[in-house]
Amino acid sequence: MKSDIILSGVGGQGILSIAAIIAEAALKEGLYIKQAEVHGMSQRGGDVHSNLRISSEPIHSDLITPGHADVIISLEPMEALRYLSYLSPDGWIITNTVPFRNIPNYPDEETLLKKLQTLPHVVLLDVDAIAKEQETPRAANMVLLGAAADMIGIGYEKLQAGIERVFGRKGDAVVDMNKKALLAGRDAARKQHGRNDEK
Repeated sequence: MKSDIILSGVGGQGILSIAAIIAEAALKEGLYIKQAEVHGMSQRGGDVHSNLRISSEPIHSDLITPGHADVIISLEPMEALRYLSYLSPDGWIITNTVPFRNIPNYPDEETLLKKLQTLPHVVLLDVDAIAKEQETPRAANMVLLGAAADMIGIGYEKLQAGIERVFGRKGDAVVDMNKKALLAGRDAARKQHGRNDEK
């Protein structure tokens, strides 16, 4: 098993929580994991990205080379495209469609989405809207993680357990909210691709 994941977004969106939950889930599976330092400005509004490498065999480098990422998980559409050169030919992009306009010359939103729609393996979701529909507006990042659940190679129940370990100290209500958002994201991604898995 091998899964090379790029996580991207801007500071304050919850990228590090996604990384922590995937890492917890991978460790629970007995897998090797390496995470590169977060690059960019991690304060609210600055671009953030992280390399997360998971494997059943020892991992020698914590950096993903161009053309080898299995999944790009992005909370921001421009940030998803920023790392497109790292995506493998069979890799997936799972991204939020809502822009975070943190620069004055932010690209046209319609142009961004059209570019993403041309890719062969992509999930495009308004995770903010889905989170609000579920009455979990602070868990949009978990909606995105749920949307990526089928592509990262770790059992869904392990991701749920990762949420329990990462958020457990905040209480059952917070854990349940994040699990609800995770499920909503998984279901939305499956619906988008005509899947109806029960696993």
